[in-house]
Amino acid sequence: MKLRPDMVDEGSPDEIEIVQLTEEDAPASHVYMEAQIFTPDSKRLVLHRSATAHGSDQHDPEHRYLVCDIEAGCSLRPITDEIGATAPSVSPDGRLLYYFVNETESGGGTLTLKRVAMDGTGRETLMVVDSPLRGTSYRPSRIYPLSTISSDGRRLALSCFLGDGRTEKAPFGLMIFDLDAGEVRLVLEGTSWCNIHPQCSRSLGPEQSHDILVQENHGCEYDAAGKYTVLVAGDGADIHVIRDDGTDFRNMPWGRDGNERCQGHQCWRGRTNRAITSTGTRRPPECQLIEGIAAPHAGLRHGEAGHVGINTPGGIRNDLSRSFGDPEFCHFGVDIAGQRLITDCKPDSIWLAELPEADGEPVGKWTYLCRSGSSWKKEAHVHPFLSPDGTMGFFNSDESGMLQAYAVRGLERL
Repeated sequence: MKLRPDMVDEGSPDEIEIVQLTEEDAPASHVYMEAQIFTPDSKRLVLHRSATAHGSDQHDPEHRYLVCDIEAGCSLRPITDEIGATAPSVSPDGRLLYYFVNETESGGGTLTLKRVAMDGTGRETLMVVDSPLRGTSYRPSRIYPLSTISSDGRRLALSCFLGDGRTEKAPFGLMIFDLDAGEVRLVLEGTSWCNIHPQCSRSLGPEQSHDILVQENHGCEYDAAGKYTVLVAGDGADIHVIRDDGTDFRNMPWGRDGNERCQGHQCWRGRTNRAITSTGTRRPPECQLIEGIAAPHAGLRHGEAGHVGINTPGGIRNDLSRSFGDPEFCHFGVDIAGQRLITDCKPDSIWLAELPEADGEPVGKWTYLCRSGSSWKKEAHVHPFLSPDGTMGFFNSDESGMLQAYAVRGLERL
């Protein structure tokens, strides 16, 4: 850890300080702003080295996940050493790290689910997928670099490509790993599920804890190996909620009206049934933060007529950012209480927001924190997020010439 007083400027609050968490002569990054990589006491988190802001190369022998111990001066220690380690999730009680070892290829290979205690002991293999998924002829490959774990710690979701390397327009899909039964099942498949960003609800309720926020990208183009040639966002993206058995398909009331478009970044608002997304609009030309609650799907699940986004009947939405002049928000994260949000804003600033308690109200307080100094190239996206208790913020930057991971301390004093 290195203190970075030079990254605090005249507009920053006196109460904060910025620290650089990684300093190796190798690129390092936080995992992703919605990833479940923190212990619930906000004392430890997982990040990784030899990686970009969007993941790592499954064949990279230098890639490692690291545990950052905040109470021990933000010290770092490796917790994986396998080539192909990917898609980490910390258990809701903070004791265990689940992750996958990806040795797949189109139509074959092996995917292994492992877990290890957060102190690095007791590593074990839980499941090996080396044959078609139950009830299908599909073998998973092109494993998504983000997994998500249910709030009761019993189910893990992971998306993948389902093609054999020869079939054109083969589907992508979402797998659910039942950690109690040691089984995996496919609950979602189709050509539009190429960038799912699955996120299990953080709710502790017995019903809502089965919900998963998922992203659909209509009109994507990719080859027989599942490699994108066109990744459609904007007008082609919409967001849904499903149960983890693949039923109860719902719409989030965002985008798809020819004016508002989803950027593809969204997350649950803490443990509530509300979620927040970043949008872009043509009129006015802004990038907003919109809160919403899922409503029943408005038609055939696989028909375009039902994917109406903002025009979903019964959709509840709220423009949180309407209290901010000229919003240009992209990436953001929310604390577990659903009270605070951190976001980046173009051209380069990071802001803290106090989320409203009353329904339908905008953010009441915005606090400028700092500039990231990032180039904002895709591999160096800022991707800010908060510790569960909202007292620390985290972001990426290549301000030094190499991507590294940073933290903002002192938010509890704001």
